[in-house]
Amino acid sequence: MSVFKRGGFYWYEFHFAGSRIRESSKSTSRNIARMAERTRRRELEESFNRIKKPRTALMFALAAEVWLESKKAHLAPRSVAIERANLKHLNPVFGKHLVCDVSADDVSAYQAARLQAGASPKTVNLEVGTLRAILRRNRLWAEIQPDVRMLRAAEDVGRAISTEEEDTLLKACRNSRSRSLYPAVVLALNTCMRYSEIRLLRWKQIDLAGRTVTVGKSKTESGAGRMIPLNDRAFVVLSFWAGLFGEREPEHYVFPSERYGAAGNGFAATLVQSSDPDKPIGRWKEAWESAKIRAGVRCRFHDLRHTGCTRMLEAGVPFSVMATIMGWSASTTVRMAKRYGHIGQAAQRQAVATLNGATFEGQYPQNHPQSTKEETRPRAK
Repeated sequence: MSVFKRGGFYWYEFHFAGSRIRESSKSTSRNIARMAERTRRRELEESFNRIKKPRTALMFALAAEVWLESKKAHLAPRSVAIERANLKHLNPVFGKHLVCDVSADDVSAYQAARLQAGASPKTVNLEVGTLRAILRRNRLWAEIQPDVRMLRAAEDVGRAISTEEEDTLLKACRNSRSRSLYPAVVLALNTCMRYSEIRLLRWKQIDLAGRTVTVGKSKTESGAGRMIPLNDRAFVVLSFWAGLFGEREPEHYVFPSERYGAAGNGFAATLVQSSDPDKPIGRWKEAWESAKIRAGVRCRFHDLRHTGCTRMLEAGVPFSVMATIMGWSASTTVRMAKRYGHIGQAAQRQAVATLNGATFEGQYPQNHPQSTKEETRPRAK
């Protein structure tokens, strides 16, 4: 090892694997140059022997923020809000830990604590999923993955409302202070579109002449861009709704952000103080909850999608057709086939019944088992 001064800075020089390494420390301190030489030599030795260097020692809270910022461009605003909600539970526990110090035992303890606090297994799994994504970005998840087990969570099949509940609910929605709630609920029931797909609809996606609606940005890649036919109910309501926006443009939102005055009688009679067609409605949460209370119906907005799906399956619609309407990916279609399998049994019975018309030669299969009794036949001579 050699340390020498040149041009006001100290340099170091040494030989490694038959090569001479000569570099400036960019420092006027001899001690700093010696430390720099030792660090540089150690880096070369670790690289030559393929020893992985530990990741940067980031605090979990900082690593989480860096991860979320990198994902914002690829996530829907709703998904970003969900991830932030998950971090509100993760940060108090892991926030001051170094990401490289998070162990499988820490994850198990977190799962137990969250269950003790009353969180559902599905909620805890979502939070651990966020933790997993952060550790994966820092190349640390693979080290603890074999020892981490997700909780068993019951599949949330959802609830299909009855026709009586639907009538009561729609009546409450028609009398809502939010005039867009009724057409939104009708659209959800009759197209099985998701909440965000309806909220972000633009007029260019609706073809009243062709009686179709084309889904824009969706939860899944297979769901985006799918075309859904409008049945009579959806067509009538959307046609009436379009008539309220005579100056609508293709880029305008179907359900714009609006401010209301005094409540009217019916969804079209509400006094609108201001409307911004370039901005979508924020949400229907308050109006939706109030309508459910007035109707005495307990369900989620997502249950409207489940209701439409259930009714079509009960009517014998093939599952492959349902997958295109619902916008399911191939993997989700397989999972949903198990979830909704019991609903389509009537269609399945009808399908196998078509085999009754097949013509068979004889009453039994061709290679039926022979009788075990010995038959008496004359021997051929």
